[in-house]
Amino acid sequence: MSATPQIFTATSAYSLAFVTAVGIAAYIAAKSLLPKNASWQDRVTFIWLAFDGIIHYTLEGSFVYYSLFGKQVNTSSGPMAQMWKEYALADSRWGTADPTIVSLELLTVFGVGTMCFYVLKQLIQRDPARHYWIIVLSTSEIYGGWMTFCPEWLTGSPSLDTSNALYLWVYLVFMNIIWVFVPLWLMYDSYGHIAKSLRFAQAAADAKKN
Repeated sequence: MSATPQIFTATSAYSLAFVTAVGIAAYIAAKSLLPKNASWQDRVTFIWLAFDGIIHYTLEGSFVYYSLFGKQVNTSSGPMAQMWKEYALADSRWGTADPTIVSLELLTVFGVGTMCFYVLKQLIQRDPARHYWIIVLSTSEIYGGWMTFCPEWLTGSPSLDTSNALYLWVYLVFMNIIWVFVPLWLMYDSYGHIAKSLRFAQAAADAKKN
């Protein structure tokens, strides 16, 4: 009788530890770089964007490296490659340099990742123009998630393994849904700031006319 294959492995542990460490680093950066009187919304935004940008540049950047010029994760070696091989157990497209995934990740790493750090700079400088870029960035995140999974769902999800709780609820659901709900909240918050400013400016302009 064959032994049941181990689901949660050492690679699972250090993959989750890496993500946790990035979150802690983002929190420390917010404590160090934001003024003490920063609002809780700005603190949450900073922590998220620092976490987001580091993940895009390091974790997803390594995926792009392993997936270009004829390479793929499944035939690569190294700690980051092992982390992606672990995730590819839940979604096999990430192990085989799927062209749609690689195309999205190129935009995510070089476009969205860079925007994250640009908005962090604006947050530190208290530049209200950040709210425009937060909406652009958040829209990009949600679109990227949709284009990652919608084609897969429409074809019956042949690449997804939902046979156990780790793959389904941690890798596929939790590790992706936070890139939906947090950007939605950021868009809502920034929309409120932009709309309030525009309404105030319009009221001031109307008052001058009268």
